[in-house]
Amino acid sequence: MAAGAALAAKRGKRSKSSLKGASRQMAKSMTKSELRRMAKTKRKGKPTRKRKKR
Repeated sequence: MAAGAALAAKRGKRSKSSLKGASRQMAKSMTKSELRRMAKTKRKGKPTRKRKKR
């Protein structure tokens, strides 16, 4: 999600001031092509969140 938000800011579809945390850092340090590659990563089959320990 952070890569997609950073890419939108790079493209001018979202304001850079609205970014927080990882997405703000990504927008500063990565190029558009790097962000595009990271944002299109498939999420199918990957866990949505870490399981809680009992």
